[in-house]
Amino acid sequence: MFRAGMFTASKTREAISKAVSSAPVVLFMKGTPQQPMCGFSRATIQILGYQGVDPQKFAAFNVLEDDELRQGIKEFSEWPTIPQLYVKNEFIGGHDIVVSMSQSGELAELLEKEGALIPEDEAAN
Repeated sequence: MFRAGMFTASKTREAISKAVSSAPVVLFMKGTPQQPMCGFSRATIQILGYQGVDPQKFAAFNVLEDDELRQGIKEFSEWPTIPQLYVKNEFIGGHDIVVSMSQSGELAELLEKEGALIPEDEAAN
């Protein structure tokens, strides 16, 4: 039985790793970008939109749809809360860190450096 649990945990970790690398910007959140289910997830989505994240370079995963994902992402990142933002496979942080980075300009710099923003010529149209 212990081995079966380990196998499941291993499969969950593998699935999370694939999800994290599925797009340049990945958000694990409660709800969906169109219908966030908590204020912190809503605020994080709004910040990413304000920053100009290219929807084609963004993926969101609803942790409320899967308990294993909800618990597994916390273990994967060693971070106890959701939402969780990843940029280019690197864990950035939760809502508070995203807000702080947005206010300081660090988030915009990171997203631009990683090519995750809507190209300026497209944003102008």
